[in-house]
Amino acid sequence: QGQLRESGGDVVRSGGSLRLSCEASGLNFRDYAVGWFRQPPGKEREGVALIYTDGGATYYAHSVKGRFTVSEDSVKNTVYLQMDSLKPEDTAMYYCAAGFGAWTRVPSPTVMDYWGEGTRVTISS
Repeated sequence: QGQLRESGGDVVRSGGSLRLSCEASGLNFRDYAVGWFRQPPGKEREGVALIYTDGGATYYAHSVKGRFTVSEDSVKNTVYLQMDSLKPEDTAMYYCAAGFGAWTRVPSPTVMDYWGEGTRVTISS
């Protein structure tokens, strides 16, 4: 059974940067699309970024495009989310997820098959 584990969440000031990591065990990211999702306090979970690790295609939500970068290390079976120019509205629990699908944008969280437990990101103003 595949498992995902996120790390890297922290408290940072507005304008700062963080890099989140998502490490997989029991599944190979090359077989899946891997997404980052977030759930702000009191709000629904939303898509942030998506990467196809076997081809490198990436997609981003409009709210993070130009500030966040998703990448992967196939040797480590790990996907990263580099977050720059962070804003207070980026405060959320961040999750990575893996799923099968031919998407050309960040999909709904409901279509993903495997989830991590999340890592908390707090941006102070």
